[in-house]
Amino acid sequence: MSKRVFLIVLDSFGIGEMPDAADFGDAGSNTLRAASKGTGFSMPNMGGLGLFHIVGADPGPTRADFTGCVARLAERSRGKDTTTGHWEIAGLISEQAMPTFPEGFPKELLDRLSAETGRGILCNRPYSGTDVIRDFGEEHERTGALIVYTSADSVLQIAAHEDIVPVEQLYEYCRIARKICQGPWGVGRIIARPFIGTPGNYTRTTRRHDFSLNPPKPTMLDIISGAGKDVLAVGKIYDIFAGSGITDHVYTSGNAEGIDRTLEYMDRDFDGICFTNLVDFDMLYGHRNDVDGYAAALTYFDGRLPEILAKLRPDDILMITADHGCDPSTPSTDHSREYIPLVMAGACLKQGINLGTRIGFSDIGKTILDYLDIPGSIAGESFLKDIRRSGEEPDAE
Repeated sequence: MSKRVFLIVLDSFGIGEMPDAADFGDAGSNTLRAASKGTGFSMPNMGGLGLFHIVGADPGPTRADFTGCVARLAERSRGKDTTTGHWEIAGLISEQAMPTFPEGFPKELLDRLSAETGRGILCNRPYSGTDVIRDFGEEHERTGALIVYTSADSVLQIAAHEDIVPVEQLYEYCRIARKICQGPWGVGRIIARPFIGTPGNYTRTTRRHDFSLNPPKPTMLDIISGAGKDVLAVGKIYDIFAGSGITDHVYTSGNAEGIDRTLEYMDRDFDGICFTNLVDFDMLYGHRNDVDGYAAALTYFDGRLPEILAKLRPDDILMITADHGCDPSTPSTDHSREYIPLVMAGACLKQGINLGTRIGFSDIGKTILDYLDIPGSIAGESFLKDIRRSGEEPDAE
């Protein structure tokens, strides 16, 4: 009988500072706690699975009992970015942080990018994505120069107006940047940021595209697909892993479509994993310090969770987790170094299991391989024996 795992990443849904958070400038960060103070925050369905029983996930209220399996996971990698977090979930520990450029990119790098694209460069410093098009958009339209900027994360972002640089051309410029940005310049992601509008009224479009480094070692995804099983990717998962190990994928415009596409995959007969990233938490609310927006997004996801649970088959496992934090209440608009939650459900799992704090997001990947009966050498320790229902146990009422 085929086995299916649905792994959903609520992008940036951290649940409290890690012990080394101060080293990253993130002391006191707790994304869940911050969002729980937002207008209308409500997560009764995640709460019923056990979210608020996790150490640090303390907005409450908690139920005396809960029906899922939960854990708090610490990051072993030296980072707090999307690529590092997802790679670690898939069993790849990044011993060294990916390079960041808080003073902007080196002249040699930009000279090469300008020469190979035939366009000038604007900005070249850390910037908010919405502010940068406001401040440089008009000059970009006038000169055709590319808006190149970064953040506290390991990224090089290129913004361009769709009327000045067609989207496919922007993607090609990003591929050029990806080839240039290797070694000491090897940022985790090159991000295309197309926008539209007129001066004073620019808006970014949904045709963002990420160009990631290739994972340096095989991940859970390579091992699953290498064993002849399915690896379905929803949202930016395909980009984060540079397509490695993925057998089918679909891009999405945001959380609502990400949930819709996941539900469609749940109607499909497959054997393996469906890996989903819901990006709006991070992109629209965490980075913009929008507490109410973050609260509304969590409430929306929780409201649709029953649809996902209803489609689980007897041998399916649902895992809901995150990749880092992005506390919307702190002065910083960048990611935060936080523990992540893991909330699991499925008829084949025990109820009311709290695994406490585990060291390494990679325990997720190792457990998935264990459940799918696939041997593979990745980081992590499987906890399947602690959560899997034995054949003698009665089904839940």
